[in-house]
Amino acid sequence: MPMNAPLNDDSRLYLIDGSAYIFRAFHALPPLTRKSDGLPIGAVSGFCNMLWKLLSDAQNEAVEHIGTPTHFAVIFDHSGYSFRNDLYPEYKANRDEPPEDLRPQFSIIRDATRAFSLPCIEEEGYEADDLIATYARQAEAKGAEVVIVSSDKDLTQLVTDKVVMFDPMKNKIIDTEGVIEKFGVGPEKMIDLQALMGDSTDNVPGVPSIGPKTAAQLLDEYGTLEELLSRTDEIKQKKRKQVLTDHADDARLSKELVTLKTDVGGIEEPEGFGLAPFDHEKLIAFLEEMEFTTLTRRIRDDGGIAEPAAAAKPKANAAIDPSAYKPIFDMAELHALIARAEETGILAVDTETDSLNAMRARLVGICLAAAPGEAAYIPLIHGTDGLDLDQADDRQQLDTNEVLSALEPVFTNPSVMKVGQNLKYDLVVLSRYGARLDPVDDTMLMSYVLECGAGGHGMDDLAERHLSHTCIPFTEIAGKGKNQKTFDQIPIDEATKYAAEDADVTLRLAQTLKPRLIEDSMLTVYERIERPLIPVIAKMEQEGIKVDQAELARLSSEFAQKMAAFEDEAVEAAGEKFNLGSPKQIGEILFGKLGLPGGKKTKTGAWATGAEILEDLANEGHEVPKAILGWRQVSKLKSTYTDALGQAIHPETGRVHTSFSLATTTTGRLSSNDPNLQNIPIRTEEGRKIRRAFIADKGNVIISADYSQIELRLLAHIGDVPELRRAFLDGIDVHALTASEVFGVPLDEVSSDLRRSAKTINFGIIYGISAFGLSARLGIERGRAKDYIDSYFAKFPGIRQYMDDTVAKAREDGFTETVFGRRAHIANIRAKQPNIRNFAERQAINAPIQGTAADVVKRAMVRVPPALERAKLSARMLLQVHDELVLECPKAEAEETCAVVKQVMEQAHLPVADLSVPLVVEANAADNWEEAH
Repeated sequence: MPMNAPLNDDSRLYLIDGSAYIFRAFHALPPLTRKSDGLPIGAVSGFCNMLWKLLSDAQNEAVEHIGTPTHFAVIFDHSGYSFRNDLYPEYKANRDEPPEDLRPQFSIIRDATRAFSLPCIEEEGYEADDLIATYARQAEAKGAEVVIVSSDKDLTQLVTDKVVMFDPMKNKIIDTEGVIEKFGVGPEKMIDLQALMGDSTDNVPGVPSIGPKTAAQLLDEYGTLEELLSRTDEIKQKKRKQVLTDHADDARLSKELVTLKTDVGGIEEPEGFGLAPFDHEKLIAFLEEMEFTTLTRRIRDDGGIAEPAAAAKPKANAAIDPSAYKPIFDMAELHALIARAEETGILAVDTETDSLNAMRARLVGICLAAAPGEAAYIPLIHGTDGLDLDQADDRQQLDTNEVLSALEPVFTNPSVMKVGQNLKYDLVVLSRYGARLDPVDDTMLMSYVLECGAGGHGMDDLAERHLSHTCIPFTEIAGKGKNQKTFDQIPIDEATKYAAEDADVTLRLAQTLKPRLIEDSMLTVYERIERPLIPVIAKMEQEGIKVDQAELARLSSEFAQKMAAFEDEAVEAAGEKFNLGSPKQIGEILFGKLGLPGGKKTKTGAWATGAEILEDLANEGHEVPKAILGWRQVSKLKSTYTDALGQAIHPETGRVHTSFSLATTTTGRLSSNDPNLQNIPIRTEEGRKIRRAFIADKGNVIISADYSQIELRLLAHIGDVPELRRAFLDGIDVHALTASEVFGVPLDEVSSDLRRSAKTINFGIIYGISAFGLSARLGIERGRAKDYIDSYFAKFPGIRQYMDDTVAKAREDGFTETVFGRRAHIANIRAKQPNIRNFAERQAINAPIQGTAADVVKRAMVRVPPALERAKLSARMLLQVHDELVLECPKAEAEETCAVVKQVMEQAHLPVADLSVPLVVEANAADNWEEAH
């Protein structure tokens, strides 16, 4: 560990630009993965070797003129955001996202720094350069010498007679003379030089056409930037004079952007960076874990440490034995398990509760595993309600608060990855008890990214598929049906086998699936879309949304009256009273008494009365089926929403909390349940009325931010459809355009009815609609519907080409891909039965479009909260309904919040996907959801 030592005339502080080191190491070396699990470690290896060489050379005075360090620290960028983004939102906006195999190495490199017993410094809101500048000036003020280990020109402004830079790759010192030699000006003028020339890498604007030589020449003549800008009228070259005049504000802004902060507050004092005696054993333990054989041998030789006999490591495929798991009743045992997790760098976490509803569940116990086979269960409240555990158990369970307090450091330790299966549930439960997990991995989502559409993603399925292990069924320990016990009623020893197995299996699955993300090139989808979404969704579920109970009751009454009216219509048309909720009685009326066409009997001998049959009959003008359909629609709204939502209100929060399923659909879309808030009909007047009942707290408003026709826009891009693309670029109503093309009507003469039909065709085509389906949707003959579809493809041939090419490729590969690389496996794309194969083909056509839309929305969801935080806005995301985000914010912040959310959503595809059509978002605020939409 570093030690405290005063800084004075005899001190020499080395400040390592750690972030620059990372990228240098990554690009200087070929890709490298850890043999045991495929973890990318190339940058980690390069970083460790560079750091070891620097320390060795500096200690042995192999680097001339800069001397041996007394103090040493490695400085990192905290994130891509700094205070400069507030000054200029486009700052660094054109930088690509880090390569997918570099991203997981950032946290490991910080672990490496600590393994070298060196301070690892970063500060939110600032760049590494600002911290280096602050420490350099602090040390210089105390008489110490400073060596900045970097070749970054941004740091040259710090060079003085006490501060030098050192480029370890070229073994070159950059002092005042070196700055003048390279840039033509001294360090004191580097800020002005950079302000003039700008920086395309960081997107600093500068002054167009002013390069480093011209900038140096101007500063040599005029002295300073301000002096130059105040005397532009003296410049003889017309073009140069014009650009300096036109871009004076850009130059001043650029100066603000490139000027390093030398007074960052609240950071660790540099006296704490004293270089301590080297801890060889600590570094060796880290290097062995990384499997860096050569460097480990060097460190052993340097420290005179013999190589120990090889010890067998626990493996993911080792036999699973639930009888070996033990419950923890002693804090010392818990601390030992925590220490083991800090050694292995991984901790599988699973909560055991008494409910599937995370917002209502009690925390019954916690399961932990730090390595394969090393799992335990911490019971907390078994039998505490006086419930019979079926056996005497007088062992004292640990206190929940004491356990969570002990776990907090490891739960938030950035060097220990917390792994779970459907971890979002556990995050919500633990958050209600004041605990959080960070960073996190989720085996369910790893599987979802790797095998979407190719199998289930539940733990039992994954254990069978990847570990050849059958997990203990819950019913085996809890029973079935109405007599099934909740987890707190299960004897602790039985509970331990089941619970600890969950953690053990989860850890093994992580070790099995994580390397495959790299092998299958799916790491970016997981790291950039799915994994960051976990805490976002957990927070949304906790927020919930407020509903107006009085409005629900009023709507229930209104719907009851409408049901009665539909019932009266049906009875009058049928000539006798019957139960509209009874399929049997409906069948007897329609096909028995009235003798309507199309009647078919099921295997049980009853008439089939599904929606499709009733819709066909209603389209033919029959009153009874029309009334039944109306009754069913209103009945469902009443039972599913207006009656049920009031019962779903949480007794403590007074809000409705839905649960989002993250790995259910085959396209990447989220789904909602308990209650389902994504399925409220929006196309009917009655459905929209239900949205009125979703309201904001007093003084707040609801914001609805909705992508406009995102799937059609993506079809235009993915399918490369010039007609659609042109319409979106020119702002033409795409449904009116379709109506004009398909129905042969001039664009300015398209009626609302024709536009509505064209809209049905547009969205139907995305889902591979058939002539039969379109005829039912539009209420027209099948032949006419076929003519419409043929005309559509004739006018938009690119769409037919896209569909044919997509199906052919899916048949060849077995899957489709979104723009962002998400795969959807199409199970029956090669099926021999035409109806099964046709359905799979429709899936293949739709998956890249709907999946890309889902990816865009998810990327937006990850970006919206930090964007709101940067803007100092207090809005909270509440719901995601496919292409729409619903938020709540103070009324006074509504306009600014809408603007921020709109901007983030419209740019969510960048920089990965440069779409050929713009994404457009409509964001509105109102007192309730319906008015905001």
